[in-house]
Amino acid sequence: MSAPRFDLPEADDFTRTYWDAAAGGRLLIRRCGACGRAHHYPREFCPYCWSEDVAWEPASGRAVLYTWSVVHRNDLPPFGERTPYVAAVVDLAEGPRMMTEIVQTKGSGLQGGMELEVAFRGGVPVFRPRE
Repeated sequence: MSAPRFDLPEADDFTRTYWDAAAGGRLLIRRCGACGRAHHYPREFCPYCWSEDVAWEPASGRAVLYTWSVVHRNDLPPFGERTPYVAAVVDLAEGPRMMTEIVQTKGSGLQGGMELEVAFRGGVPVFRPRE
């Protein structure tokens, strides 16, 4: 029997669309048909106007770095094996903020506002500096 995975989300009927797209290398967001605003994390209603007229749409995969922290210690498996890693909040080009991880960097050279692009690790969206 293998140890439980704490780094992989458990999809339900609603979020399965999101995680299936991510497994295929596509980032999705939700957009409200009533007020037009995009949001992330996926919800069945708009967090701005409470409308249930929301739909999935592909995100561009572009973002800018809002804030970050280099994590040097994490005792939860498998995160301890990944230290140091960069936990971050990014502003997606479509507007929403998203918690994520920055890859292909150890944290040096990161700057607020720097351009990023989505990458996927094991079906989970992460971001890397944009080339």
